[in-house]
Parts: sequence; C-alpha cells; structure tokens
Amino acid sequence: MGSEGHHADHPHAHGPRNRAEAAFRWSVLLNAALTTLQLTIGFAFGSLALIGDALHNLGDVVGLALGWGAERLSRRPATGRFTYGFGRSTHLASLVNGLLIFAAGAVVVVEAIQRFLAPVPLQTGPVAWAAAAGIVINLLSARLFGHDHHHDLNQRAAVLHLLTDAAVSVAVLASTLLVGATGWLQLDALTAFGVGAVVMASAWSLLREAIAVNLDAAPRGIDVERVRAALLALPGVVAVPELHIWGVSTSRTALTAHVLRQADAADDANAFLEEARRCVGELGIRKSTLEVEVEVEEGTGS
Repeated sequence: MGSEGHHADHPHAHGPRNRAEAAFRWSVLLNAALTTLQLTIGFAFGSLALIGDALHNLGDVVGLALGWGAERLSRRPATGRFTYGFGRSTHLASLVNGLLIFAAGAVVVVEAIQRFLAPVPLQTGPVAWAAAAGIVINLLSARLFGHDHHHDLNQRAAVLHLLTDAAVSVAVLASTLLVGATGWLQLDALTAFGVGAVVMASAWSLLREAIAVNLDAAPRGIDVERVRAALLALPGVVAVPELHIWGVSTSRTALTAHVLRQADAADDANAFLEEARRCVGELGIRKSTLEVEVEVEEGTGS
C-alpha cells in the first residue's frame, strides 16, 4: 500500500529548547566564575580539597559547554550527507559527559586515599565560604533547567554534573567545618572518598544509557512491545514483521515499521495511516514512517 512519513515538531517545543539553551549558557558562565574563585582561594590558602572541587567544576564547565554546543547543533536542519540532521550530537555529548563525570569521581577517590595517608592542614574559613558558594551556584544552575531535563538525556547529564558538584561542595563544607572543630584531618579524606564513590555510581548509570542510545537502542521510557501491541490492535492488522525505534536526538524518537494487513481490509488507506500515527504518537514517538502491505490471498498471484 506504500509508505508514509510523519514528523511532528510542534511550535510549543521551542519554549523548552530556548530555556535549555539559556540554562546551558548561564551554567557555563556561573561555573567558570566559580572555578576561578575556588582555584584562587585553594592555592592561596593551601586547600587541596578545594582545588580538587575546583577541578571537578572545571570538568563541569567543559561538559556543560559540550552539552550547550550539542543542543545548538541538534537544531540545524538536515543537509548533504546528514539526512537526519545533527540531533545525534546530543547523544555524543551525553556519552562524553558521562565519561567526564566518571573520571572526576575516580580522581576524587584516588586523591582521597592519598590525602588519608598524608593529611594536609586546612585554613577552614576561606575554604568553607568557597564551598558554600559552590553549593549555591551549582544548585541555582541545576534549577535553571527546570523539569524538562527528565525527558532529555543531554540535559539530564548536565543536571547530574551540577548536582554531583553541589554534593561535592556540601561534603567539602561539612568536612571543613568538622576539621576546624575537631582537628581530625582524615575526616576530609573520608568524606571525599564517599562523595567520589557516589559520583562514579551516578555516572555509571548515565553511561549505560548513553551507550545504549548511541547503539540505537529504543530510548528509556519507550516500551517496544507495547508499541508493537498497539499497532497489532489496529483494524485489520495481522502482523508487524519489522519494527525499529531509536532516538534521532536525546529529545526526539523515531519509528519505522512494516505492517501487514488482512486482504479484505477495506479501510481507507490514508485514514488507517493517520490512526496508526496517532497511536504511536500517544506512546511518545514524534516521527514515524510506516510501510503497509496487504496480505496476499491464497490462489492469487503475488
């Protein structure tokens, strides 16, 4: 019966996109300023803990810049060999961000072990204020993304960067205050070790998802068998021999399907296609291409 494509980029989608770009821009600027502040205070007052936090923030600046660039690139129209456009750049940015977060967590763990074996004296006042600034700036930056980040892996990676940095700053602040009160320098190292382990665990979850979508797995939240069942439930459909679902970007999902219908299905072809598109659209798939074939009756030619 032929194949038909459907693309549904609705105008209201530009609101979240513009918000995401603004969130990336301000997060990069705020975290760049925070990194400069923490490095200055860390070197001036000899705090390796704060320098480590600043280096983690520097990794965030790089990761956020990557996410920001990918967000802009994903909006470019298809051209030349890039017939699907550049939406996949957000997948690559998520993968790189996951690697950066995991590496930052590993660095914190290694540094914590070294610091536990060779404690470093802390000048707690300036370090505590710089850590507090880290908490405020990272939480504010994460808040800029709103609730939309749950539906976009690239934005989710950025928010994870910011929240883990805020957690690191909380740990640095708490341990700094306790070291100042008790004089137990090893507490700083133990806290850093715990934070690093949590960061690595969070990054591993993000990495698994980023690797999956880069291998064209169906995005999280899309149940492939539920989509197949929905197509099979349409009038006259007897089989769905082929069904492919993948992410065109971290916020757009596409589908191609081969649908086999009964030979006596007398529905209007266009009406059936519209119903099929509406059906998969309700399951979160914004772009669908369907090939519909009518079953050949026995005794007739092919």
